[in-house]
Amino acid sequence: MPLRFAAARTPATSPIARALARKSPGRPANDNGDAPLVSPTSRIDPAMRAALRQFAAHGMAAAGIARHQAEQAHFAGEVDAYRWWLDICRTLDRRLAERLERSLAIEDLLAH
Repeated sequence: MPLRFAAARTPATSPIARALARKSPGRPANDNGDAPLVSPTSRIDPAMRAALRQFAAHGMAAAGIARHQAEQAHFAGEVDAYRWWLDICRTLDRRLAERLERSLAIEDLLAH
């Protein structure tokens, strides 16, 4: 029975070691083409940015606080502030904003 000699393979040249080795990540692809460098936050509308700041400041209570601010602005007659806070509330919790709009509309109807 003939014996054959097989030299030991080093892990660097082993086909199995190469297959299991993690590949180094390639360079990231740029899907923007030749678009100018623009800050990602500059594309976010102001209400979304304000809603994110509101959430960062107040966490899960952010929508409720925005609702409260919208109510205060409505009763103070500050239409622009009311719309601003309602937009923030709507961005954070659409249903809560809709309930607020309905309740204020009903109150306005009953007041007149």
